[in-house]
Amino acid sequence: MAVSVAVLITVFSSLLHKNFSLQNQVNELQDQISKFNISIGATNSIEQEIDHLPSKNLKILALILSITLLSVPFLIFKYVDYVSKSRSLDNISEEVSLNKQLAYWVDLFLSVHPYAKPLGLLVATLLLICLGGLALYGVTDGSLAECLWLSWTYVADSGNHADSEGIGWKLVSVSISFGGMLIFAMMLGLVSDAISEKLDSLRKGRSEVVEKSHTLILGWSDKLGSLLNQLAIANESLGGGIVVVMAERDKEEMELDIAKMEFNFKGTSVICRSGSPLILADLKKVSVSKARAIIVLAEDGNADQSDARALRTVLSLTGVKEGLRGHIVVELSDLDNEVLVKLVGGDLVQTVVAHDVIGRLMIQCARQPGLAQIWEDILGFENCEFYIKRWPQLDGMQFEDVLISFPDAIPCGVKVASYGGKIVLNPEDSYVLQEGDEVLVIAEDDDTYSPAALPTVKEASFKNIARPARKSQKILLCGWRRDIDDMIVVLDAFLAPGSELWMFNDVLEKEREKKLTDGGLDINRLVNISLVHREGNAVIRRHLESLPLQSFDSILILADESVEDSAIQADSRSLATLLLIRDIQAKRLPFRDTQVHRGSFSQGSWIGDMQQASDKSVIISEILDPRTKNLLSMSKISDYVLSNELVSMALAMVAEDQQINDVLEELFAEEGNEIHIRQADLYLREGEELSFYEILLRARQRREIVIGYRFANAERAVINPPAKSERRRWSLKDVFVVIAEKDE
Repeated sequence: MAVSVAVLITVFSSLLHKNFSLQNQVNELQDQISKFNISIGATNSIEQEIDHLPSKNLKILALILSITLLSVPFLIFKYVDYVSKSRSLDNISEEVSLNKQLAYWVDLFLSVHPYAKPLGLLVATLLLICLGGLALYGVTDGSLAECLWLSWTYVADSGNHADSEGIGWKLVSVSISFGGMLIFAMMLGLVSDAISEKLDSLRKGRSEVVEKSHTLILGWSDKLGSLLNQLAIANESLGGGIVVVMAERDKEEMELDIAKMEFNFKGTSVICRSGSPLILADLKKVSVSKARAIIVLAEDGNADQSDARALRTVLSLTGVKEGLRGHIVVELSDLDNEVLVKLVGGDLVQTVVAHDVIGRLMIQCARQPGLAQIWEDILGFENCEFYIKRWPQLDGMQFEDVLISFPDAIPCGVKVASYGGKIVLNPEDSYVLQEGDEVLVIAEDDDTYSPAALPTVKEASFKNIARPARKSQKILLCGWRRDIDDMIVVLDAFLAPGSELWMFNDVLEKEREKKLTDGGLDINRLVNISLVHREGNAVIRRHLESLPLQSFDSILILADESVEDSAIQADSRSLATLLLIRDIQAKRLPFRDTQVHRGSFSQGSWIGDMQQASDKSVIISEILDPRTKNLLSMSKISDYVLSNELVSMALAMVAEDQQINDVLEELFAEEGNEIHIRQADLYLREGEELSFYEILLRARQRREIVIGYRFANAERAVINPPAKSERRRWSLKDVFVVIAEKDE
């Protein structure tokens, strides 16, 4: 037992000794490992320092490079300024310095190239990002890519630099943020300028009109309001149309003036553009090649200058490379210039000579009082007007049957295909419509009429009364027009032999003869009239009292040449002359309460009120301003002629259909067919019951076409009456409106 205990103690002692010896060895090994770790750490730190040495140099180089690039522009500017000053001292005769040349080149670059400003802003932004990225790379521990992205964030949002640490980082970030604010300020300025420029372009009418089949009006005059009104009425059946107006005026002013016009556009849109019709780029801006009609308005002012500008406009229009889809309607002021404009424009151009149209219309109205209202109804689109259309079902039918084939229209002529499309007014009854022929009618609209089955019309026999012989007349012209020589020629053709034409104005008699001769008038060749000259002022009463005003059949008050440039002044003069003449006539011829019958116009109707002062004279006033026309309409003292409105109506009608111009030219001419007002006793007896168709056929015995009538107690005539087959009782005081050849 004791031996066992001793053995165990010995074994335990040896094991304990070995444990202590092993622990000492472990401690020694740990000490050695610690020494080795220390030596390895020192080695790694040395290697890291060796590795970071080139990166730090690179960052310093990047910082220096960014500062250098930033200072280069300032150094260049200083150098240029120094060179400019030295050159100016060395060479006194040199006019332009180097810095001025550089400034000029920069300004030229920005002016010539439209995208120079945004391109320069983009380059400046990229330079700021790059220089800022290099500077950040020099003051931070980030990589170059990270610094470039950080630089962009500072440029885009100046508040991002709040997280910067260190003096260098903060200084660079603040500089980049400040540059970014400048960049975005310039960007906002460019965007604002671009938007302002675009809005200004729209406001001033510089944008392009993207339309087709529109009506284009070139120019601006006091006729524009009436013209737009007529075009709006013409387009009403189509649900409205597009009218483009281009003139050398501010777009806002044009739109404001059009907005003040007191009429309904009936769905028609009016687009205004600023530009010159003499510039092809401006013409293309309003889609001139796609317009269905182009109207060239005459300018207010000198007639020759206005017509010269119209001629240049036609030349510009014919020079459009794309060609013209529509026709050109040119308003001229002088008849002598018509040939030249047609020579330049050819078949593409239709002309309306305003002065000539109004002069001829005044003469017709002087011979037939009340004709002005009929012309207003026919020329305007508010009532009935001329239309030309082909009806194949009428081929092979005689014209006398065509006359009663339209319940809602009145045929007036035929566009003969075999004559090259010539329009024949009032043809023979025996003319047979051929293939390709078109029928000219008077109707309310182009879609309101069509041929129907022939009605049964009773042939009412009537004794054909011979046309009364024309009587000589005594006519007074108050005022002087530049085309008065043409009016004298027309009067000589219209009036009967032995007629007198008194000319009363303030032009000296010797000077009158010279002006008439220069205008191409040969006084010795006048057949039917003799001229009587009187000098005086038409607005001075004592001058007018020297004239036998009660003895004239007609008095024509002209818009005097001296004041025709101002419509208000011309109308004021005409109105004063009218009132003075009527007052003088009223005192010389006392009022008689008996009915006056001359040409079936009775007192209290149509022109009866203006015949109370004189049972012989009819006064026709040339009126330019619609406001003056309204005064005369209310006072009923003159059978007025509204020049601007009638010319606008003619322009609109020819713009809608250029063929109508041939019809109007014949009706206005001194030869051929014209519109007449006939007394009822030429076609019927007192109290006779007849339908309109029966009267129409009776008129054909006289080679006339009845287009309307006016009852004795009515104020206005009815053109293209409805219910043409309905019989009614007629009176000899009624009158009929017919198309017939000129009275012999």
